[in-house]
Amino acid sequence: MDIASGAFWVALGQILMTNILLSGDNAIVIALAARALPPEQQKKAIFIGSGAAIVMRVVLTLVAAQLLLLPWLKLIGALLLLYIGVSLLLPEEEADESSFEAKSSMAAAIRTILIADLVMSLDNVIAVAAAAKGDVFLLVLGLLISIPLVVWGSTLLLRLIERFPVIVWFGAGLLGFIAGEIGLADPAIVDWTDAQAQSLGMTADRLQQLAGVLGAALVLLVGKVMIARKSTKTAIEG
Repeated sequence: MDIASGAFWVALGQILMTNILLSGDNAIVIALAARALPPEQQKKAIFIGSGAAIVMRVVLTLVAAQLLLLPWLKLIGALLLLYIGVSLLLPEEEADESSFEAKSSMAAAIRTILIADLVMSLDNVIAVAAAAKGDVFLLVLGLLISIPLVVWGSTLLLRLIERFPVIVWFGAGLLGFIAGEIGLADPAIVDWTDAQAQSLGMTADRLQQLAGVLGAALVLLVGKVMIARKSTKTAIEG
């Protein structure tokens, strides 16, 4: 696509808008994963995690159609999101100030960002790929421009989390909701999902939304139970 053509700029605008609309949940995960790091490492983790996530999304977009046809991929991703959602609710252990532990914590935050972004991008990349119309340069340019948007959104959310810790619970619940939705959309069980939806007198999309609500409730319930058990254990040991 010619960079001087109007079609190029229209497509670029569509990619940017798509990323703005679809990156909200990614920004939440990035902020949650970085919140336990020392202030001087938070920006670094957000920048590295966001940049790596965008690069990964470019690769995902190039092979999106093939990836989405793989059976069990979304189910595995859904289980990973449930695990990440619960783990983000758990309070961080008191950290030693050694360099090794600081690096390990930041590596863990970046790893969490990448895994969550990988799973949540499985469906999102289809919209981006459609906007790019097969133009790889346009695709890469649009996603690279979106990096500052994700970084800015994550930084803003990080500040809000510091003031309103309840956002952590909202973010964890969001991961559970996404997990429930994408789990029932897996090609391996799509026929079963359709059959269950018909027997319940609802559409498959509505059933997926219901699964999302149940996924969110599961994450919040398990997180609350684990926090209570950890608090009890700490009180007994103390």
